[in-house]
Amino acid sequence: MTVVIPCRDEAESLPDVLAAIPAGYHALVVDNGSTDGTDAVARSRGATVVREERPGYGSAVQAGIHAARTELVAVLDGDGSMDPAELPDLVELVRGGVDLAVGRRRPVGAGVWPWHARMGNILIARRLRHRYGLPVHDIAAMRVARRSTVLSLGPLHPRSGYPLELLVGAAGSGWRVVERDISYRPRSGGRSKVSGSWLGTVRATRDFLAVLR
Repeated sequence: MTVVIPCRDEAESLPDVLAAIPAGYHALVVDNGSTDGTDAVARSRGATVVREERPGYGSAVQAGIHAARTELVAVLDGDGSMDPAELPDLVELVRGGVDLAVGRRRPVGAGVWPWHARMGNILIARRLRHRYGLPVHDIAAMRVARRSTVLSLGPLHPRSGYPLELLVGAAGSGWRVVERDISYRPRSGGRSKVSGSWLGTVRATRDFLAVLR
């Protein structure tokens, strides 16, 4: 079982994330242009490190999935906002026949999820339910699937639109998608590249709209 963790400048938060990876799961950190020693931190804690020079969340995720050597792959952020200990519940869904198991973020405290980012997520998830028939309320920030199944979709959006295009592709391919609640916590370090600023949110929204056009 491989846990793909796309990272850009997550040296501060990555140690806690890697420490929480369940036993028997292997961490594969994709360094997407970090300048803070993220790669060295990851290696020092036993993770495999892959460098992806093309900027963008989607590019990093796809590089990690290509590099994985297990059939089951999980993806989560390296900022500490999601708990890797919650992965086994999603993994068991896939082992039981689900094509894509995704996490629905549930904030654990006030201010964890800025209102502008949360509102955008609500609107996009509503579109996914109504237009594509997907039973989801989030854009799959944590997810588990079979490597071969994901790769069968071909190249996906190279930036923030990746998880959204994955869900759209899953709907088009008739995948069975199941959503489960996961905790959503404050970042353990650094600053969000998306919800941490209006500019980041605008850029992500642009990518989302490009996928849903």
